[in-house]
Amino acid sequence: MGNTETLNNVAEFTAADFTGNPEELIPLLQYYQKTYGYISPQGAEQIALFLGISPARVFTVASFFAQFRFNKPGENHVRVCLGTACHVQGGSELSDEVQEHLQIRPGETRSDGQFDFEEVACLGCCAQAAVVQVNDKIYAKMSRSKLRKVLEAYGRA
Repeated sequence: MGNTETLNNVAEFTAADFTGNPEELIPLLQYYQKTYGYISPQGAEQIALFLGISPARVFTVASFFAQFRFNKPGENHVRVCLGTACHVQGGSELSDEVQEHLQIRPGETRSDGQFDFEEVACLGCCAQAAVVQVNDKIYAKMSRSKLRKVLEAYGRA
């Protein structure tokens, strides 16, 4: 990482009201992900340098929390709920459908960048199980065939 890039990130973080205190790690990770979409290795290095901690510490903390992504997100973010209610109503089968139909596994982004996929513990819509979320839209009482149609509506699925 060049000195100019480092200075730009220090200025950016400072402008966003971060002081460089290591206790700001989680809020800074949240800020970085909101700004760039995910925590890249370069981003972790920039954060570590700014806070005066090791990149390994940044990744250790970030990987503990499910909210942080380490892969560039796809244009469409697919989330399948595997909570108890959704599991009973076929959540695992919906996950299988996404994997088969989009040819990606949980945590991956498709090579064309159109989709990424995530399994989640709960989307908070238990009464509507099984639930899938694509971007900001929730799809309730899903089946494999309904899910296939939803995915196809988002493009080259």
